[in-house]
Amino acid sequence: MSIFSAIKDAIFGHKTAETPRTATPTTPATPAAKAPAATPAAGIPASPANAKWEREVDVEMVLESMASKNPQQLNWRTSIVDLMKLLGIDSSLANRKSLARELGYTGSTDDSATMNVWLHKRVMEELQKNGGKVPASLVA
Repeated sequence: MSIFSAIKDAIFGHKTAETPRTATPTTPATPAAKAPAATPAAGIPASPANAKWEREVDVEMVLESMASKNPQQLNWRTSIVDLMKLLGIDSSLANRKSLARELGYTGSTDDSATMNVWLHKRVMEELQKNGGKVPASLVA
């Protein structure tokens, strides 16, 4: 599993993650009415990191809820290290370098401060792209 997938799953799979929506009646589709399942192009594997969730997840609410139950005072709003700690994910430099490669970081991974700032912003952007409700202050 990719590191971003672990981050996304930790947030989107949290019990307070789903934003309430108005219920709409659904009717089961008949087998003849179902569209064939989309298949990825040959040689291109489906990526769980790019999968969209079917519901909107209030990322800030989930993280605030988790932080309120955590005995450590973690600055998850600006620190990728603290965000990863809050989610129970290894925040080591090696793991952050791996996450940076996964998300397309092109800068020097030897400059960990710059990389960390980029990572936090990029993770929030990716959460938003994947169905997360992320306040503008966390993606700016």
